[in-house]
Amino acid sequence: MPEKVVLAYSGGLDTSIIIPWLKENYAYDVIAMVGDVGQGDDFEAVVSKAYKTGASKVVVEDLREEFLAGYVWPALKAGAVYEHKYLLGTSLARPLLAKHQIEVALREGAAAVAHGCTGKGNDQVRFELAYQALAPELKVIAPWREWDLKSREDCLNYAEQHGIPVAATREKIHSRDRNLWHLSHEGGELEDAARAPLPSTWQLTRSPQDAPDREEQVEIGFEKGIAVAVNGMKMDAVSLVELLNEVGGRNAIGRVDLVENRFVGIKSRGCYETPGGTLVLTAHRELEALCLDRDLMHFKQHVGLKYAEMVYFGLWFTPLREALDAFVETTQKQVTGTVSLSLYRGNVSVVSRRSEYSMYRTDLAAFTMGDSYDQKDAAGFIRILGLPARSRAQARMEVAK
Repeated sequence: MPEKVVLAYSGGLDTSIIIPWLKENYAYDVIAMVGDVGQGDDFEAVVSKAYKTGASKVVVEDLREEFLAGYVWPALKAGAVYEHKYLLGTSLARPLLAKHQIEVALREGAAAVAHGCTGKGNDQVRFELAYQALAPELKVIAPWREWDLKSREDCLNYAEQHGIPVAATREKIHSRDRNLWHLSHEGGELEDAARAPLPSTWQLTRSPQDAPDREEQVEIGFEKGIAVAVNGMKMDAVSLVELLNEVGGRNAIGRVDLVENRFVGIKSRGCYETPGGTLVLTAHRELEALCLDRDLMHFKQHVGLKYAEMVYFGLWFTPLREALDAFVETTQKQVTGTVSLSLYRGNVSVVSRRSEYSMYRTDLAAFTMGDSYDQKDAAGFIRILGLPARSRAQARMEVAK
């Protein structure tokens, strides 16, 4: 019997041609693993296509709830945003998909796992670091690092030669990755950093010009740092993100055009749409501003930068990420409350913030002088803070003499 390989399969251009390529070049029995992370595919069609192109078995797993609860929410609570803009939609989904791919491989007695990531991108690192952490004994096959296909046009030619139908065409050449959290776009006109995205590039969000000419308000409720309600209605995570994607999308919220630094050292340009995620992130930050003390909040910003970098670099299954999660979890114990946002043609502004754990006190912050703060205390406070400065100044004066 031939050995088995489990392929992380999406039904897109790359993985569609990988099934026949694996059979031709390795004589493997190919099992396709499909993870539903909210990409909105017709999974019956995806399964049918996998079988038609040579898969011996197709495994489909609904990972949407686990994606949000186990990957997106931890990153959100950490405040993880890569290079100021990217909310890590693809980066967070890859370790989850790799984890379940490994589970299928071990369950099926496979000798190898395979993916459709290119040798120039980040995803190969994310998948393969997960493989090494979870099942280092399995062989890893990365066709893009082996075959002589150099471009998406070459892949289209291969697909045509093998009678494989694909959604990509020579006119519609974008590479897209969609899940519950975002939709990414690469390729086509985006390869020229000097060119603006085409209006047709964007899929989830309206342009500001086409958005409603009226304000829409949305209230997001949190419990211990996790979004649990919209406009006062408790919702499961999947339904909540889907609803906020609709709300944000129709108001032109969540578009990002980014030249980013890939882990492999290449600068790349991509466009991301994260309408619901942008709303949740904005609201979460505002609630933290209300509920966290200064030193904790400032230190946590450093943690968020490191967390984002680790996720982007594929370092999910590491002791450091687990340790950072433990720290972040302690910071979220009192991040409970509601934040109302106003949305208007691509702009998000804060309407209100409320929490029973709020550290904001009107008697301290107001210009009206009350008994809670003795202004005379500030004199001694400032003199103590200024002691090093005074000492340096006195030393300079003595040297000048």
